[in-house]
Amino acid sequence: MKADPTTLFAHRRVVRPAASGRPRSNLVRRLVPLGWGVASLACFIAAWELAWAAGWADPLLLPPPHIFLRNFASQAQYFIPTDVIGETSNATALKSLAMTIVATTLRVLSGLVLGFVCSVAMGVAIRYFRLFGNLTLPTITLLAPISPIAWLPVAIFLFGIGNAPAVFMVFISLFFVMTVSTISQIDNVSRTHLNVAAVMGATRAQTFRHVILPAILPSLFMVLRMNLFGAWMVVLVAEATGVGSGLGQVVMLARNTFNSSLSFFTMTLIGVTGFAFDVALRIVQRKVLFWVPNNGLGK
Repeated sequence: MKADPTTLFAHRRVVRPAASGRPRSNLVRRLVPLGWGVASLACFIAAWELAWAAGWADPLLLPPPHIFLRNFASQAQYFIPTDVIGETSNATALKSLAMTIVATTLRVLSGLVLGFVCSVAMGVAIRYFRLFGNLTLPTITLLAPISPIAWLPVAIFLFGIGNAPAVFMVFISLFFVMTVSTISQIDNVSRTHLNVAAVMGATRAQTFRHVILPAILPSLFMVLRMNLFGAWMVVLVAEATGVGSGLGQVVMLARNTFNSSLSFFTMTLIGVTGFAFDVALRIVQRKVLFWVPNNGLGK
């Protein structure tokens, strides 16, 4: 005798899942770091303003934020290129300011992408091809300690004045460090994982794609993030001397004219842009490293 399905399930109690507080907890977890960031910035600004109010800081040398940010439109006039210096409207100034920020950001982005791709490829080639590694690794180790700033004359000799020297400087600031880091991370891949791949009959290409690359990428992204801030320092120096435009050039203008308000205004733009760049990099890292708990982000 067959049981009627309607009879079997007639008295079954329907249990509805309890409302989960997960979305709310995720929102709180994301808002807490933001709150601490705002509090940290507020404390810094308050201390600066207090030092000005107490007379400890000369407003001509160390103007507080409410002074150098108050005249936003007038400070933006300094970002207008010399070929359009006759146009001094606020719209032109703000457009020039935005173009300056975008130009510097693109130089940093181009150098970082080129440096990351080339250095990872170089590190893999050094470890996968013994003869190539024996010929190139000593030279890379020799060049790695040289400060990126020391490469500035070489960049100008090779590329002249323009965007290329700045991109090259960012590239150099990352290339050697990332190459050495790639080699180190490949050497530290778990032997157990490599042995399991070998037992399963994986080829060298399959082992690299499914074992080595997922193992080294989290650490390489962290190295990239740490070098992001160094890349911003380098590109500003390159712009000040070898490009003739960009945020670095405005910093040099502020120094030459002894304009402390413009100097701190530009430093604020650099800090905000660099912070946004770091946030964007962490978002990319979270998407790329989807298999890693917390995506190797830390805090």
